[in-house]
Amino acid sequence: MQQVHAKKQSYEYTVRAKKFLGQHFLTDLNVAQRIASTVKSGPTIEIGPGMGVLTQYLLKNPDIQLTAIEIDRESVAYLKEWYPELHLIEGDFLKLDLNSVYPEGEFNVIGNYPYNISSQIFFKVLEYKDRIPVCSGMIQKEVAERIASKPGKKTYGILSVLLQAYYDIEYLFTVDEYVFNPPPKVKSAVIRMTRNRRRQLDCDEELFKTVVKTAFNQRRKQMRNSLQQLVGKGNPILEEKIFTMRPEQLTVEQFVELTKLINDKMVK
Repeated sequence: MQQVHAKKQSYEYTVRAKKFLGQHFLTDLNVAQRIASTVKSGPTIEIGPGMGVLTQYLLKNPDIQLTAIEIDRESVAYLKEWYPELHLIEGDFLKLDLNSVYPEGEFNVIGNYPYNISSQIFFKVLEYKDRIPVCSGMIQKEVAERIASKPGKKTYGILSVLLQAYYDIEYLFTVDEYVFNPPPKVKSAVIRMTRNRRRQLDCDEELFKTVVKTAFNQRRKQMRNSLQQLVGKGNPILEEKIFTMRPEQLTVEQFVELTKLINDKMVK
């Protein structure tokens, strides 16, 4: 453990945290170990391993087959030196075809996610939802609260509905600013998303996404106002009771019913 800690101290001086990459290096090994334990087994992608503080614990788990994806060249060089056994891909996770990483079967996703692209990461996870049984890691506390939020709360929004449609969300614990180098200006949180039993929605899934995004883009308005662009102004369907509600009041199931209701009434 002392040797690992020494590596991390050396690393802090050899790899610069880059603001444009949203890098904040975790320095608390206990937190790193807790995050690593959120994935138990199977092929696993770690996004942005950086200093390898989380990587070291994932590599110690014999039930995990780890692939790390890192865009920062300094971090890549460091990881190759200190973790030569690591299967490492240098590249941008958001641009990578994950089918090229794991051509078949399921794989998990884990990481200390860059705050500036965390939402984009989760939208990409949704693209592979039938292959990703578990996605966990650390993100900005505010984003974690939105993802885990229940209907009726101000934090409930697009990410809440789209992710909860396919995943059970667990807000695991909060992480303070001082365990990072450099410390961020906000608190962080660790979440775990586990694929639920809903293999597909009972509606047009692309239309579902459009309805959710369109509704929340004007979240303070009743949905008869925000969704009229989909069905046409003055359409009798807008008199249905559900259209008098605001988007944060609807459950995933109600958004599914709403999507089915307007499916045949869209403006073509």
